Amino acid sequence: DARAQVWARALRTELELGQVGAFLVWGDPALYDSTLRILDTVTGAGLELSLEVVPGITAVQVLTAAHRIPLNTIGGAVHVTTGRRLGADAARAQPGDTLVVMLDAGSAHAELDGAQWDIWWGAHLGAADQVLLAGPLALVGGQITAAKAAARVRHGWVMDTYLLRRSSASDLAQA
Repeated sequence: DARAQVWARALRTELELGQVGAFLVWGDPALYDSTLRILDTVTGAGLELSLEVVPGITAVQVLTAAHRIPLNTIGGAVHVTTGRRLGADAARAQPGDTLVVMLDAGSAHAELDGAQWDIWWGAHLGAADQVLLAGPLALVGGQITAAKAAARVRHGWVMDTYLLRRSSASDLAQA
């Protein structure tokens, strides 16, 4: 892996024997972080590392707290997915299930039938410039796409997470 080679070279040249280095990673390594995989590759390439992961608060916890909602519904499943897989995972979701979407480089929610879903979205969660939007996807989906684009322009990148549930109106229509 090219990234592992770059990291190994940097560790060899920047740290002397016995020195301590650290990687500060934004996100939850238990859910979706490649840093641990890359460091495993570096270690596999012969560089001895002592690795400690210090847990923090996940983006999912910050999102649900900021919107003052529970992660799950009574009896409903929680499914963590990526933007790339959202369409297939949404098609399999049962009423009451919660879909948590991370790593959505675009706006995969725009591909869903907005009339069937409620969304709770947040960007730069926990930061001073955190952005939150929520409501029926049909009403706020465009606002979310615009807010995400604005955050990307402002920072040069955006870290967002969102939660989807079938709307109550669509649950009633399916019953």
